[in-house]
Amino acid sequence: QVQLVESGGGLVQAGGSLRLSCAFSGSTFSNYGMGWFRKAPGKEREFVARIMWNGGTSVYADSVKGRFTISRGNAKNTVYLQMNSLKAEDTAVYYCAASANEWRVRSGQYDYWGQGTQVTVSS
Repeated sequence: QVQLVESGGGLVQAGGSLRLSCAFSGSTFSNYGMGWFRKAPGKEREFVARIMWNGGTSVYADSVKGRFTISRGNAKNTVYLQMNSLKAEDTAVYYCAASANEWRVRSGQYDYWGQGTQVTVSS
């Protein structure tokens, strides 16, 4: 059974940076596309970024493009989200997700989800 554990969240001032990590276990990491999502209080969960199996293709939400970078370390079974120039509106619980099905990755319908890590950006 695939398990995902996020870490790296916290409180940061606007303009600062954080790097989130998501540790993957229970299957072969390199067979899975990975995504990051976030959910702010009172809002729907929204897509942030995704990265495919080989790490060569990444997609970002317009709201984070140019500020966030998704990457993966297949040797460490970990996906990362580097978040720079953080804004108050980035405050949310951040979740990583995984799927071995390309259609499900591209459509945002992932099979496995982590428990989330809180990111709070103070203005």
